[in-house]
Amino acid sequence: MNITLSVDERIAEQARAAAATMGKSLNQAVRDYLEQLAGSQQLASELDNFERSALATPGRLEGWRFDREEANRRA
Repeated sequence: MNITLSVDERIAEQARAAAATMGKSLNQAVRDYLEQLAGSQQLASELDNFERSALATPGRLEGWRFDREEANRRA
């Protein structure tokens, strides 16, 4: 897919120089950014799904609670 963007010439030149320091063309830098942006949206969605699932799960501790004294007791 081709996308046309309108960007101030000064910004485009600065972005092109920044991309060059990363060893990329401006086109590749924009492509990488869009892939990252799309992936972060997917990651956020997956994290939301995980959180909902975790909160809906009753757990398996069967009443056990962390006890600092027990954890620090020497054998």
